[in-house]
Amino acid sequence: MGAGVMGTGIACHFANIGCEVVLLDRAAGENPNSLAQAALERCAKMSPLPLYSPSFLKRIAVGNFDDLSVLASCDWIIEAVAEDLEIKLALFEKIEKHRRPGTLITTNTSGIPIRLLSKGSDDFKKHFAGAHFFNPPRYLPLLEIIPAPSTDAEVIQFLLHYGDLYLGKTTVLCKDTPAFIANRIGVWAMMKTLEVMQRLGLTVDEIDALTGPILGRPKSATFRTLDMAGLDVLANVVVGLHQALKGKERDVLQLPDFMKKMLQNNWLGDKTGQGFYKKIKTEKGSEILTLDLHTQEYVPQKTFGLKGKDLKELLVHEKYGAFYRETLGGLFSYASHCIPEISDEIYRLDEAMRSGFGWEKGPFEMWDDMGVKKTLPFVDAAPWVIKMAEAGKNFYEKGKCYDPVSQRHKSIPHDILILRQTEHIVWEKAGSKALDLGDDILHFSWTSPGHTIGQSVREGLHQALDLAEENFAGLVIGHNGADFSFGADLSLVLALIEAGDFEMLDAKIREFQEGMMRLRYASVPVVVCPRGRTLGGGCEMTMHAQAQAAAESYIGLVEAGVGLIPAGGGTKEMARRLSLRKREGDAEMNVLQQAYLNIATGKVSTSACEARQMGFLRPQDGISINKNRQLTDAKNKAIALAKQGYSRPLPEKIMVQGRTGIALFEAGIAGLKAGNFISRHDAAIASKIAYVLCGGDLSYPQETSEQYLLDLEREAFLSLGGEKKTEARIRSVLTNGKPLRN
Repeated sequence: MGAGVMGTGIACHFANIGCEVVLLDRAAGENPNSLAQAALERCAKMSPLPLYSPSFLKRIAVGNFDDLSVLASCDWIIEAVAEDLEIKLALFEKIEKHRRPGTLITTNTSGIPIRLLSKGSDDFKKHFAGAHFFNPPRYLPLLEIIPAPSTDAEVIQFLLHYGDLYLGKTTVLCKDTPAFIANRIGVWAMMKTLEVMQRLGLTVDEIDALTGPILGRPKSATFRTLDMAGLDVLANVVVGLHQALKGKERDVLQLPDFMKKMLQNNWLGDKTGQGFYKKIKTEKGSEILTLDLHTQEYVPQKTFGLKGKDLKELLVHEKYGAFYRETLGGLFSYASHCIPEISDEIYRLDEAMRSGFGWEKGPFEMWDDMGVKKTLPFVDAAPWVIKMAEAGKNFYEKGKCYDPVSQRHKSIPHDILILRQTEHIVWEKAGSKALDLGDDILHFSWTSPGHTIGQSVREGLHQALDLAEENFAGLVIGHNGADFSFGADLSLVLALIEAGDFEMLDAKIREFQEGMMRLRYASVPVVVCPRGRTLGGGCEMTMHAQAQAAAESYIGLVEAGVGLIPAGGGTKEMARRLSLRKREGDAEMNVLQQAYLNIATGKVSTSACEARQMGFLRPQDGISINKNRQLTDAKNKAIALAKQGYSRPLPEKIMVQGRTGIALFEAGIAGLKAGNFISRHDAAIASKIAYVLCGGDLSYPQETSEQYLLDLEREAFLSLGGEKKTEARIRSVLTNGKPLRN
């Protein structure tokens, strides 16, 4: 109910998980469904896309508020209209006339008390609650569940469970207090930042440099986040909180003069084209300007030399140290005094801030890191914190969380496998380790920068495979990081190319290929857990085992961007999968073309669902909507495969097209080169990919072995590695992180 930004985003996310959805809004114009229809059409053009796949739009039907008969067939009604009590109550009155008894009904309000919305029949009140999604619903995992006074306990348990297991959310039970948990903490922290900024004379650019990754926050930091959310949205929450709260904590919740002027000018951020930042066109393309808060004029952005600095260093800086001490001290104080008003358990505040605002650590986790007792001189802590610190305790100890009432640590309830709480280390060395997950399953992970796959990781992988085959029923490969792997260690590749040691480079590629083939032909099931960016060698690792992917997995073979081709079995494996599809009657030439383009352009999937469509994942590979459950799902997958009597797969012959396929691709490459769409080096790389994918210089389509294609991969990789332009591409990515199109 409501096809605004939030309502449409929520509808799209339910469509993502396979639900049949109806999106309703006000009737308008000749086509009464035009508002809802236009909202869906905008979704298809958005970036990032709110859907795992554009094809999922067909799961959403549209309608309008003048015809609510469809509600009689719905299981769950979600209200997401304007933040106005009277508008919501009037809509609920209409809903009551059409809704079946027992149908769930929730509101997505971010600030209106749930108790004021819980009106109507006993059945309505029994099945009514707050279910507050965060924007964008696909990407931000927080879902706050807020009971009304008459909400049935089973309804709350269902919402918590369904949100976690099916919607992939971190579901947090909240009390019906102003702004619930995440906005109550996050908005106060943001306004505190603005207050201190003005007092210390800091600028927009400085604040975003100080409050981004250095602080364990998203790159959007403070003001870019405000532009994305909309200043009007923040203003509504701030005004509402100021009215609802009492005491000195509300003093921070006042709009500064510069923000009032921006609201008057309708400079609301991205939605109006300008806010704290403004993008302008220039002769060279475009430039982003920053708002000078004193002059209200846009000026060129400035950098402050903070790259590479950490919080520990900046805390001793004269001006920036004062900023951190005041803002963090204020945050810690405020959060401690919010217990037990907004939550009885402190871990819920940390969960909410990680999941709703994208913080790496919540306030109490950050406070632990800085030292609770050490920071008390600049924190007006609640009495229970002082008592805890005097007893020499922290908020978190050995996976347990401090309980202010009992004054002892208690277990955090969950059924999710958390690796940091697992103490059964089988072996650990050189950044790699193997853990006994229990139930006869071994786990392997590594911690190199970007989780790149270098020599020590390859050696660790072989050792983990040896252990799994000798003493375990299965192996799970993955970790809790944001990204699975950026691929092979390019610094080693570049060093060998610069030294001209192609014999050693050949040996290293062989080792990598052997590792991938061991994954494929292990005597126990091996389950790999891709998540986030899963590129190059990470993609090849995924393709050579069983996979249990996080829904937000961005998978691709990107080697062409550095002047190479996938040579860890990626090109071979794509040819093998195409060959299997051909036997099933599905491998026409256009399927081969698409697979070729995915490799030649280094295309990366925008979701695990798209990775399936691109062939990087198979239909039988699992997808975990909730990434926190991914390792648990992978472990269960390995257990199930072992119990089914798993046996290693047999080597297969691979059907390739030979010269027939190569000729098709070469004609296309020649046309692109003639039109100056690609460089000569791009054409050379594209030709090598076509050569390997089609099986080399074979006079007619025929079957080949996996090893034959692996040899072709390796030869092509070494050949391209000898090109100066490839060397330049690799160096560019390693030195400045940018691909070079030479």
